[in-house]
Amino acid sequence: MVTALLLALASAVPAQASAPSWPVLQQGATGSDVASLQFLLRQRRQTVTAHGVFDAQTRNAVVSFQTSAQLAGDGIVGTDTWSKLVVGIGPGTTESDAVRALQFQLRKHGYDVATDGVFGPDTAQAVQDYKTVHRLTGGAAVGATTWQYLLGSASSAGPRGDYAFIIPRSSVFSGRESLLWPHHDYPASDIAAEEWTKAFAITSGTARINGGANEACGLGLAIDGDDGVRYQYCHLNSRVVADGARVSPGQLVAYTGNTGSSTGPHLHFGIFRNGASICPQQMLIALYDGLPAPSPWSLPASGCSS
Repeated sequence: MVTALLLALASAVPAQASAPSWPVLQQGATGSDVASLQFLLRQRRQTVTAHGVFDAQTRNAVVSFQTSAQLAGDGIVGTDTWSKLVVGIGPGTTESDAVRALQFQLRKHGYDVATDGVFGPDTAQAVQDYKTVHRLTGGAAVGATTWQYLLGSASSAGPRGDYAFIIPRSSVFSGRESLLWPHHDYPASDIAAEEWTKAFAITSGTARINGGANEACGLGLAIDGDDGVRYQYCHLNSRVVADGARVSPGQLVAYTGNTGSSTGPHLHFGIFRNGASICPQQMLIALYDGLPAPSPWSLPASGCSS
């Protein structure tokens, strides 16, 4: 197949979106954002129980903090209150309640971190992973912008969240070990499978129709994953989702085939991170084995081609 054409098909990377709006919280709200609010209030020396329910005690603590910060004491937490309330933290910080607030946000976004108030290696790695996905700079440090993304974005599976293997396991013609075989000339994977084998969405995202029967990729389908990565399927016989459709992990999206520059029936599968091909083998074998998928942002960009 023609490498340059495949790269052109899959290299489009969505531009970084503007920072989400801070959430607006008031009495009656519940959930992880409220828990994080309560831990941040505790870090600011307010008396409040952190249980994820915006009750009268939490409102009183908000009013007290707003007054001390020379804000209108209305008990409603919006942009002005959040910007004064969040605390800059990083690895090794001793501000344990602020770290717990951070950890509740990381868990909201799919990271399996303890809410122990310790900014250790697991929390640092989760922060770096999250920031990489959202193209934020500054390593594992958490400042106002990172807080705004964490708090302002809806909960999601995150890069360690929901993923599915891309065809029925029994349809991997050459067996499990073939998933670890190197690709012939650049990072990708060719999975031998009979024509008209079901192909599933690897994760949640937006489907993009690309390629053509006489092009290198053949009939192609890309998924712009909610994790910030693009997943490319090639040599399909049929695509069963519309361009721009939302898909979820394990959803039927296509049938495998032998279209385009193909030497036999198979599914060509590629992962593109910031427009560059990376190695999918570790992710595929984990999903085949029913194990949690590694973050696509941690996969290597070399060592899987021959």
